[in-house]
Amino acid sequence: MSTPEELRYTEEHEWVAVREAGTVRVGITEYAQDQLGDVVFVDLPDEGRRLDAGDVFGEVESTKSVSELFAPLDGEVVAVNTAVGDSPELINSDPYGEGWLIEVRPDDPAAVEGLLDSEAYQRIIEG
Repeated sequence: MSTPEELRYTEEHEWVAVREAGTVRVGITEYAQDQLGDVVFVDLPDEGRRLDAGDVFGEVESTKSVSELFAPLDGEVVAVNTAVGDSPELINSDPYGEGWLIEVRPDDPAAVEGLLDSEAYQRIIEG
């Protein structure tokens, strides 16, 4: 399972990538999409929505189950990947690229450092 070293991770199997504009991009990990199976529907929040870390911000529905998405940080949703709404299979085919979910402007950009690094996340998924 791929866990790119430049990303940060949550125990809920989401990844966070710091962007140049001071925002962070959020998606679900390769492990999560593999566990879900074929993704058929995604429900994402509207731009402008405020999130607190741990808030449910949407759902991913697959042929196997429905999984909630949890905010990794406090902040405001500044972009939503509408492409995954039209083509949810992008989450399966490219979870760290075209299958991203939302971008958030974090209240505290340094909070990203408190998330799991690749090595720590790898230990979680290997059990």
